[in-house]
Order: sequence, then C-alpha cells, then structure tokens
Amino acid sequence: MNNPSHTYYGLPNEVLFCKKCVISNQRPNSTIEFKNRKDETKKVINFNDEGVCSACEYHAEKDVVIDWQARDGDLRALLAKFKRTDGGYDVIVPGSGGKDSAFTAHVLKYKYGMNPLTVTWAPHLYTPIGFENFADWMHVGGLDNILYTPNGKLHRLMTKNAFHNLLHPFQPFIIGQRIIGPMMAKRFGVKLVIYGENQAEYGNAINENVKPVMSDEFFSTADPLDMRFGDIDMRSYIKDSGFELGDFAPYIPPKREEIISAGVEVHYLGYYLKWDPQECYYYAVENTGFKGNTSRTEGSYSKYSSIDDKIDPFHYYTTLIKFGIGRATYDSAQEVRNDKITRDEAAYLVKKYDTEFPKKYFKEFLGYIDTTEDKFWKTIEKFRSPHLWRKVDGEWKLRHTVTVDGADD
Repeated sequence: MNNPSHTYYGLPNEVLFCKKCVISNQRPNSTIEFKNRKDETKKVINFNDEGVCSACEYHAEKDVVIDWQARDGDLRALLAKFKRTDGGYDVIVPGSGGKDSAFTAHVLKYKYGMNPLTVTWAPHLYTPIGFENFADWMHVGGLDNILYTPNGKLHRLMTKNAFHNLLHPFQPFIIGQRIIGPMMAKRFGVKLVIYGENQAEYGNAINENVKPVMSDEFFSTADPLDMRFGDIDMRSYIKDSGFELGDFAPYIPPKREEIISAGVEVHYLGYYLKWDPQECYYYAVENTGFKGNTSRTEGSYSKYSSIDDKIDPFHYYTTLIKFGIGRATYDSAQEVRNDKITRDEAAYLVKKYDTEFPKKYFKEFLGYIDTTEDKFWKTIEKFRSPHLWRKVDGEWKLRHTVTVDGADD
C-alpha cells in the first residue's frame, strides 16, 4: 500500500481547502513549467492565517483597495504612449478567440481606439466550436489575426514526451503560447503586447498582481539547447529525432536584452480593468459572436471555458491526478470569488464532476500522442501522489475532498 505521508512534486502533506472558495493548498502557483517531475519541489498557492487562499485575498482587495477609475486612467496613458498614427498595428493581443482574448482585443479596439493585431498559437486539435469561435473573432468581431501553427511532427512528439515523462501534455503548448506575443511584436515592430488576465488572478503569488507587466523570468534562457520539452533537452531532440535547431524557433523565447532593446512591453489588461471571466463571456457573445458548447464540458459544469482544443480535457485531468484538483474545482473557485455561486454550490459541483474522465476525445488524444490505452493508464498511475490517492475496492479515490458544509474530508 502507498505510504499516505509520501508526497510527489514537493506538495504539502496536509491537504487544506480554502475557507472562501474550493481550491486546495496543492495548487501550484507557477505559470512557467519547464519541469514537472515527481521529485521537483513546486511552489504552491499561499493560504493566510485564516485559511483563505491568495486568489480570494486578491479578489477581496479588488473592491476595497484598488481604484479602478485610476487604473483606467493608467491604461489610457499607456495606450496613448504606443498609439500609432500611420495606420500600423500598435498592440499585439495573443489569444485563441475564446471569451477572454475576444474581450481583450475587442475592447482595446472599439473602446480604447487601438489597432490590435491578434496572434494565435494554434491548438493541438481544434474542436468544431473552437474553430467557429476563432473565425468569428475576426468576421464578427472585426479584428485582424495571424494563426501560427508550429511543426506538427515536432509538437506531437514533444506533447507525447511531456505526457509520459511529466504528465503535463500542455507543457510545449504553454511555452509557445507565452512566446507568440513578444515574438510577433518583434517581427512587426510593435512595442506593446497585452494579454488578458494574469494567472495570479487564480492563485499565483499575490505580489504578481501589484504590477501590470509580465515577469521577464521567461525571457532569460541562457542556452536554448538546454531548454527541456517533455523532460528532454533540445540537443537530444536534434541528435536522436532528426530535427534541426530551426525547427525549435517558435519555442525559443526572445532574450531579455532583445525585448528591452526593441522597446517591447508586455502588460496584462486584468491589471487595469476589473477582471471577471463570466462578464468576459457575456461581452464576447454580444460583440464577437462567441458561442458556448451545447453541452457541458467533461469534468466540469461549464460550457464556455477552454473549449477550443480537444487536448484541453486531458490537461485538466492530469492536474487532477497530480494535485487532486480537477476542472470543476478551477471553474467553480473563480466563480465563487466573483460572486456567481456560493462555496456550498461550488463544493457540490466539485463532488459531482471533478473526477469525471473525459471520454469524448480520448481516442483522438491517444492518436495524437501515438500512445495505446494501456500505456496511457500506466503513465497515469505513475504520477498519483500517495498522499492524495488511495484504492478502495479496486477503484482510485481521493483521500481528501471539499464538502458542502465546510467540514472538509
């Protein structure tokens, strides 16, 4: 039997749940994941002395501490600094055309008078509704876009390795997604990049919210050949798999000094405008033709969040396996913070949906990463941390779950 005191990823052995939302203290707070091994020590979400997570602390500050009228003035001053008069693009907006990026690009263009170029790091496998929303982002929303699709052969291999070696199939995608904005800014001579919300909204270090710019930690790779994708360094891919350095161009971040010398600034719109994902959804529906799914997303109750990629459900399923946190937890926690549902309602939804296996695109996911169902499950079992999981009558169960009445298991 697994030793319940043994933890992977450096997670806390004692599992605690936020007293205001339903997130646990097992949630990692790092947005940049070049590694995610079982022996790696990860930073996790902070809880204060009252048992409240940093994401809820920040949301409480939104209505009390932050002067949003002043922040709007700061945004207008920033945009005026970069506004062009020659007809060229004056801001890059990375995104998929989902609710958040649809809101970001449209409001910058039609409320604040900017001329944005939207840039998209292509999903692994578009869902039908995802591609429809992507197209409507331009055709209904009235925006320009560049869709960047990386070398599919390489991206599939890196995704396969990331799944089997890290149980993190989104790792290569996240790296490309973070690079596409600054990379396209350099290419088009645009000085301003604006993403939607900072992930600190959802539990990264709360001090990340006190500044509007992206950390330059991501743009500090000394030697690109040392970069690891799926826990394999780039030089090994080149040596063993027949790829060339040029194949990795879209994954290599610009160096910090290149960003500085080019005068490129990377900001979060969520610093300047009070961010509410559900309100972004309503705005996107009205202004860019965004559509939710006709049925709820597996693993959650939501119909409109992260619905563009067939691999998305497996990203969330792997976070369930590693951290005991599934998709319903992420969705409901942020809706509690934004006063859309109560904590008890969220706890009920987590109980009902969080551990649901995503069956709809399972065969396509296996095909994408060239893996058998048997190998898939063998990999899954390797990454279950003993302090989170136990077997009951041959079935895996979480040792600790949030409960409706607040007396967590």
